[in-house]
Amino acid sequence: MKARDLMTSAIVSVGPDTPIREIAQILRDHGISAVPVVDAAGAASGMVSEGDLIARDDAGREARRDWWLTLLAEGETLDAQFVASLRAAERTARDVMASPVVTVGEDTEISEVARLLTTHRIKRVPVLRGGRIVGIISRADLVRALAAEEPKSIAVNGSGSLSGAFAGLDRRFFHGQNSTEQPAPLVPLNASADAGPTISDFRGLVADHEHKKQEHEQELRRAGVKQRRERVAELIDHHISDESWRALLHQARQSAEQGEKEFMLMRFPSQLCSDGARAINISETGWPDTLRGEAAELYLRWERDLKPHGFPMGARLLDFPGGMPGDVGLFLFWGQ
Repeated sequence: MKARDLMTSAIVSVGPDTPIREIAQILRDHGISAVPVVDAAGAASGMVSEGDLIARDDAGREARRDWWLTLLAEGETLDAQFVASLRAAERTARDVMASPVVTVGEDTEISEVARLLTTHRIKRVPVLRGGRIVGIISRADLVRALAAEEPKSIAVNGSGSLSGAFAGLDRRFFHGQNSTEQPAPLVPLNASADAGPTISDFRGLVADHEHKKQEHEQELRRAGVKQRRERVAELIDHHISDESWRALLHQARQSAEQGEKEFMLMRFPSQLCSDGARAINISETGWPDTLRGEAAELYLRWERDLKPHGFPMGARLLDFPGGMPGDVGLFLFWGQ
């Protein structure tokens, strides 16, 4: 089964500037526990769940409890100043959403979806088509799929947990592409045997050369754009397995043994970022929220496994082809 076979297509989403009061109303009205946060281009920039609506500190939790009760008190007349004060201090989806968000493509195997949910300890993943959300798959959807399968095809451990049911399902797809270059044909010089060369002939040859050079450069640019677009599409639905994560950490250790103070975990086109790497270019603090696909998963792995042990992570632009942002590098640091 593929993600498209199991996803819920009736998507309820919110924008980054949607107030959390409105999000709470949406969750209640639709009987759901979370909504994706979608930007103007239709790309997923985060997820907001019921837990994200509850403040972490005591003061904030008490204030949030007040407006939550207000929301549920249907038909009750409330003091206008009290309601206005709550709305004035209200935050938006951008302030509380979990990001970056792990996503899958329509053709992602259900076993891979289960592995991602278990690995990242999340309850749902958006399904993308051309970078836009077209569905959602939750743990509940997977449980229903398991229940519909014949008993012999289900491997559930004694605890009956979803992670036990999909233990050992760890697939990774490798995509390679071969490119061949055809040598440019030789252009013969058709000079007359009887007439000597003229300055016009030589100038014409120079003009022909410049024209061919420009055409070649334009073709290279077109090929580069196409290759980067294909690379972004591949990375959107490429996922990090436990083995590949361990391999990266091993390579980072080897770099430290050789005296290096940083290691590039990944290099990817700037278009993989939802804002084209603008936040990374100007060193905005919210740059992790713009990561998508494999880059987002790498960041979440670092946040879970390495950040608690004091390893910083950073991102920087590696080149500027034609004066525009090119590739981005995700780096792990340990130097003084």
